[in-house]
Amino acid sequence: MADYHQRTKHHLDRYAAGPGTLDWDAQPDPFRHWTGAPALALPRDLPEFDITWNALPDRRPAAPLDAASLSTLLRLSVGITAWKEYAGSRWALRANPSSGNLHPTETYVIAAGVPGIPDGLHHYHTLSHVLEQRAWGAESPAPGLWLGFSSIHWREAWKYGERAFRYCQLDLGHVLAAVSYAAALLGWRARLLHLDSHEVGRCLGLDRVADFAGVEAEEPEFIVAFEASATLPAEAATFMHWAGKPSLLDPRPLYQWPVIEEVAAATRGALPSAAASPPQLTPLPSTSTRPASEVILNRRSAQAFDGRSVLPHAVFRRLLSCLLPGGAPVWTLWPHTPRVHPVLLVHRVEGVAPGLYALPRSDAAVAALPKAFRAELKWDTADPDLPLFQLLQAAAAKTARTLSCHQDIALHSAVTFMFLAEFDAPIGANPAAYRHLHWEAGMFGHVITLEAEAAGWRGTGIGCFFDDADHDVLGLTDSRFQVLYHFAVGMPVDDPRLLTLPAYDE
Repeated sequence: MADYHQRTKHHLDRYAAGPGTLDWDAQPDPFRHWTGAPALALPRDLPEFDITWNALPDRRPAAPLDAASLSTLLRLSVGITAWKEYAGSRWALRANPSSGNLHPTETYVIAAGVPGIPDGLHHYHTLSHVLEQRAWGAESPAPGLWLGFSSIHWREAWKYGERAFRYCQLDLGHVLAAVSYAAALLGWRARLLHLDSHEVGRCLGLDRVADFAGVEAEEPEFIVAFEASATLPAEAATFMHWAGKPSLLDPRPLYQWPVIEEVAAATRGALPSAAASPPQLTPLPSTSTRPASEVILNRRSAQAFDGRSVLPHAVFRRLLSCLLPGGAPVWTLWPHTPRVHPVLLVHRVEGVAPGLYALPRSDAAVAALPKAFRAELKWDTADPDLPLFQLLQAAAAKTARTLSCHQDIALHSAVTFMFLAEFDAPIGANPAAYRHLHWEAGMFGHVITLEAEAAGWRGTGIGCFFDDADHDVLGLTDSRFQVLYHFAVGMPVDDPRLLTLPAYDE
């Protein structure tokens, strides 16, 4: 993992290995379907929710576990939210953002005793909002509902080359957070199962090598259970009947990146059991009274910021509080010891001096980060309630742009985040932690993008950054900590030439 991570760093004088050319007309199909699998169209109408953003994540009466609720869960977490169109080109937006809008993640449903859904394993065909039944006939399945997820690495590698594995894992963090918010809106509790990759693959049928002959394979990732479905019944992996052949996504791949399969194989493993849960924080209140479902469905990744607007202090503090344990629904789904910590380049935030800040998310990080960072950084307390520290007061916008592969969106944002992970220790203890750290960073991104949207602002992920230049700014001299992701928040500048169309033909 350390070798792969080092190999796929971007540097100020060169980028990680990637394709020399792109033909967008030959982009891999972003929607896999299973030919020959029985199809079930899900309800396309969404229920009227009376819960506002500032009321989440309060517990509410659970919605019934049925086809309509499953449809809602999928629409709000992994479904299409709108189509964009310009000059004859048309592309989909989804509830969970993805690097380059390439969407390497596939979704599966395991249902048992869910009214309106046949028992068995289903693939979710996002394009048509349809379940494709892959398997059925397990003996005496225990009642419950589970969502399983896989990655198709080629969708990202087609554009990003060797660095694509990182982006697939960040996308999974966004997916986990999106699922947690959708479940909270339904009044459901989502739980991440502690299964290794082999078990996930067996349960989702991804180990059936013959089924994937001649098409792109799928990498097993994780399974989420809902409510009382705390563990996956053994019967889910013993289906007697199988159907369907997966579609080919790219008939003419021009490149191969074998290092991606190598790092995937090296990081297959189970999540560790959660230790004692970290102290849970009650998030600072949101002033947004927008319907929570509207926030989720209208979330967009910003393409440009205005470079002028000042982020209100209350919005900034609320956003930071949601990144701390207990501050958002995702931290119930992910109750593990915090291993990723935001570092901020503040440009324009009301009442906050421009400069470099850190938000350690555990007492251990409060002690460890100052020892790892540049000695001349100050670590002055910057908030009376949050573990926010000012490290350096300085104009930081141009630095943010340089570090973010010279992208103006970092320059014009109100604040740019660097998500810094504890690296050597967790990966040394469990190689699968390489994936888990990226998931945690992706979860941050999703929390930020939803909180920004709720407040009338917008966020965007920045996967391209100069890794070691980040570390030079912070004074990191070894790999105890590594930056995994950049994220920016600002006032968006929308392109009026783009036409927005409904997600599904209602």
